[in-house]
Amino acid sequence: MTEALPAGLSLAGFLLASFVLAVTPGPGVLYIVTRSMAEGRAAGIASVAGVALGNLANAIGASIGLAALFAVSQVAFTVVKYAGAAYLVYLGIQALRTPAAVSGPIERTDVSRLRIARDGFLVALLNPKTAMFFAAFLPQFMRPDQSAMAQSALLGSIFVAIAATTDSLYAICASDIAPTLARSKMLRAGSRYLTGGTFLGLGLLSALGSARTVK
Repeated sequence: MTEALPAGLSLAGFLLASFVLAVTPGPGVLYIVTRSMAEGRAAGIASVAGVALGNLANAIGASIGLAALFAVSQVAFTVVKYAGAAYLVYLGIQALRTPAAVSGPIERTDVSRLRIARDGFLVALLNPKTAMFFAAFLPQFMRPDQSAMAQSALLGSIFVAIAATTDSLYAICASDIAPTLARSKMLRAGSRYLTGGTFLGLGLLSALGSARTVK
């Protein structure tokens, strides 16, 4: 397994670059922060798990050539891209239709957390730009004398683990801030509009964005 890792300074460079990219706010972080502030820490961690699984699926997909398919087939890229954007818009509409909570973050059931994780998984999975990102970023740290698929899968998994760690910190911080915000009646009443607006904005960003990927 260690043979698939870059050596020395190359490994250090990969870990540093991965950390910097992971802490940079993008659609995935915004999704997690929104869930955490609206529904509490457990919901935030569930969204982290879902996003991480979606990113891992894209990393594995990139390792077996999915990114190459998107690179040569504009139709495949466009179909998945707009499917993901449509799902984000759907989440935004659902949030706008949900009555505001009477008090702080709502205590969720296990089923609700599973649904939140599912939503996070689909949001991350239905972003073809993520597979394109892995295909562009990972080869810079791969060794020519080792299996490209094994290296890509391993490095992608390490990146996802780093991102899940930083995303969890975002979720914890956002959930800690939420009770303070919930004490304001105006902010509490507007929470569903913030949540719905964030999802709608992410949907538009996904639909109109370029091929560059942000986590």
